[in-house]
Amino acid sequence: MNRKFPAGWLFWLLFSIVIVACKTLPDARALPEQALGATPTIATGKGVLPPQKAAQLAARRWANAGGDLKQIAVLEEQATGVPLIAGNKVTLLFDGPATMRDMMAAVRAATTTINLETYIFDRDKIGLEFADLLIEKRRQGVIVNVMYDAVGTLGTPQEFFDHMKDAGINLIAFNPVNPAARPGKWELNNRDHRKVLVVDGKVGFTGGINISSTYANSSFFRSRSKPEPGDEHKVGWRDTHIKIEGPAVATLQWAFINNWVRQAAGELPRANYFPPLAAAGDKIVRVLATEPDRESSIYKSLLVALGEAKQSIHITSAYFVPDQQVIDALTAAARRGVDVRLILPGVSDHSLVFHAGQSFYDELLENSVHIFQLQVATLHAKTAVIDSAWSTIGSANIDRRSFIHNYELNVVVIDPAFGQDMESAFNEDLKDSKEVTLQQWRKRPLADRFKEWLGRMAEYWI
Repeated sequence: MNRKFPAGWLFWLLFSIVIVACKTLPDARALPEQALGATPTIATGKGVLPPQKAAQLAARRWANAGGDLKQIAVLEEQATGVPLIAGNKVTLLFDGPATMRDMMAAVRAATTTINLETYIFDRDKIGLEFADLLIEKRRQGVIVNVMYDAVGTLGTPQEFFDHMKDAGINLIAFNPVNPAARPGKWELNNRDHRKVLVVDGKVGFTGGINISSTYANSSFFRSRSKPEPGDEHKVGWRDTHIKIEGPAVATLQWAFINNWVRQAAGELPRANYFPPLAAAGDKIVRVLATEPDRESSIYKSLLVALGEAKQSIHITSAYFVPDQQVIDALTAAARRGVDVRLILPGVSDHSLVFHAGQSFYDELLENSVHIFQLQVATLHAKTAVIDSAWSTIGSANIDRRSFIHNYELNVVVIDPAFGQDMESAFNEDLKDSKEVTLQQWRKRPLADRFKEWLGRMAEYWI
């Protein structure tokens, strides 16, 4: 997620943050508590279903769910204004190398367009391989559009992107660091944290994985084999992505094009970006693409789902710095008997965020929320599964930066079968995690408490 900035840019970043007035998150008390309609709005590749057909589809798909999924779906729609999309195939990708293989395979098969939006695009083994593949597809006549975040790629040499541009690839550095590069529209504090790949308008990928060799080693606990001798000290990365086929891909495509146009970089090259999309599976999803100047639908969606949880809340969060409303929702769920478990980092690439998140442990543990720290791997996933049926996967962390300042994209999948896959992945992570108990936590060193205090003071800006 994060980069170490050169000192000069770090100064200007901090300066820009300080001079921007603090924004607030939506008030949880304003979220709907009662479903105003009996049926959520459900769209397909042919348009919005009539209420009766939508009700029949929801009843059929959610008949064996543990919680009231129709209630959650209606409340979530009231809170976000975003309809559900039916007829999708959703494949869970919980391993870096597997995700890279699937993404590159989709790119190799491209015949018309490739749209890539990423926070980080490194010039390393994976980045070079991905770039070479994009260049080859462009030589074959495929239109290739790449949007990369200017802060996320500060460590990437400009020559790397120039080489792709010279090959005919269209590129945008999202919200440039240099204010002269976008006069009058300098938005240094608003970053494009999304990770989206859409191929031929028919296959989409999204989640937490950037284009970087950081994910190449994955994490050893995901592998059936042991690390090679001499590699035991290496720490892999644990992340989650999804592959989508079906009508929801058009929403990913629209989010990409909308962000491209917002950068005032002109229209995309003409192409068939929105081919007809027939049903590819039976999954019902909601695509939530958020922007800094709009109230966060991802945040609202999470609060609604937490409030409706009946049996379990299982969250995997790489950068966990929640506001008080999320804390209140988690503790309230635990008090009403919901099994609330959080898998959080045991190893982190961002010390300040790591300790800021730990400053909330005492309150959570005291209220029967179970906290586990993932060992061996550096956690980068941003997922949740509630009542084994409502799931969210995406780029948004549970922190103010994601909910207020960044461009993020999460996909909500409301499906018991997919929820079981999410539970299986959660339980695999749980095997390699260490539980934090309240008694143990209160014995932590004074130095750690001081770091938590510092992180808590800076939580709005990190």
